[in-house]
Amino acid sequence: MTGTTAPRKGGRWIERWDPEDETFWKETGERVARRNLVYSVLSEHIGFSIWSLWSVMVLFMGPEYGIDPAGKFFLIATATLVGALVRVPYTFAVARFGGRNWTVFSALLLLAPTVAAMLVMEPGTSYGTFLAVAALTGVGGGNFASSMTNINAFFPLRKKGWALGLNAGGGNIGVPVVQLAGLLVIATAGAGHPRVLLAAYIPLVVIAAALALARMDNLAPVRNDTGAVREAVGDAHTWIMAFLYIGTFGSFIGYSFAFGLVLQTQFGRTPLQAASLTFIGPLLGSLIRPVGGALADRFGGARITLGTFVAMAAATGVVVFASQRHSLEVFLVGFVALFALSGLGNGSTYKMIPGIFQAKALARGMSGEAAAAYGRRLSGAAMGLIGAVGALGGLGINLVFREAFLTSGSGTAAFVTFLGFYALCCAVTWAVYLRRPAAAIVPAAGVEAKPQLTSV
Repeated sequence: MTGTTAPRKGGRWIERWDPEDETFWKETGERVARRNLVYSVLSEHIGFSIWSLWSVMVLFMGPEYGIDPAGKFFLIATATLVGALVRVPYTFAVARFGGRNWTVFSALLLLAPTVAAMLVMEPGTSYGTFLAVAALTGVGGGNFASSMTNINAFFPLRKKGWALGLNAGGGNIGVPVVQLAGLLVIATAGAGHPRVLLAAYIPLVVIAAALALARMDNLAPVRNDTGAVREAVGDAHTWIMAFLYIGTFGSFIGYSFAFGLVLQTQFGRTPLQAASLTFIGPLLGSLIRPVGGALADRFGGARITLGTFVAMAAATGVVVFASQRHSLEVFLVGFVALFALSGLGNGSTYKMIPGIFQAKALARGMSGEAAAAYGRRLSGAAMGLIGAVGALGGLGINLVFREAFLTSGSGTAAFVTFLGFYALCCAVTWAVYLRRPAAAIVPAAGVEAKPQLTSV
């Protein structure tokens, strides 16, 4: 990607893009990149709201719907599963169709689940129909992958952390925003009027698509690198980091979807009472994500990630205690702490990925820009896969909750399972990236451990 000017061809395509050239960046690139970032965040934000829509819809579904808590958890899990799976094709769609073009299309696609939910959201609708509509909302989960891929291409290496953190955090906030909107509807119109919330999102989807069409750009130099994808798939660290991302982002999205339903089912909260608490955790988790990245920059991603998992295990212990004692106050303290910690871990794990691949490049004898380019190439390919697998953690959380409530009527067994998983994440992080980081990251003789810790 070379050049110092940015002429366009039809359809708002930028033919040459070189953000690493400081002159180009100051004169042209920064203004264009920031503009695209703003509208990318907006579209991704709406996408997250639609993806998490059923975490709110289940609060409207009283006894007249004839669906038990296990059935509601399965509705949420279905949306989570589809959202995780579509992240893979969405990652590569930007290079195939253009970032602007795909943002417009993916935004308009959000109309399908929103309109479908409006048509079926009433007592008497079959469970299979609800399941199909919940699956449709999964398309909103893909917007994160395509948005991150697109924005990654616009910014220079020195600005990527800030830009990607803002992009991801702005998207994640779509979860608490739709939950707050649901609270407003329940408090004003009542739990019998879910269509009010759905109707409010239809014009927002159209506005996001229209603004992307009018204000965003496609980058012609961005191309899918199939070689990098194959190499990332074959690298063990892609899958190790995907496992750790299950523990951080999987926890964030899984708990975001399940929180209100857990409050209703285990603690007997009304829809209004549940909705008034549901948004707090996801909001904190979204806002703190950039802090996790900043701490990782300063102290090392592996250290922050390990500390996060230790703290998540401790917070889960608090939740298990509260669940057994049926103490709502203690439960809320522990659960909200889990949200904040998962957001912190989201930032630190994503910051580890480029450092790992750049460390591998250095161990292979590369240096300077060559090592940085290799790290960008491999980490870019790996991030889409890691994001998709990590989102599957949300599916796992909701399925475990479903089984726990189905068999015992309580979420205690689910939280004990999560506690064990976080302990395993602690062990993997320490064993692979802290105990013997040089040998683990790059199995090459004579590589010193200290440089690896600073980059990972």
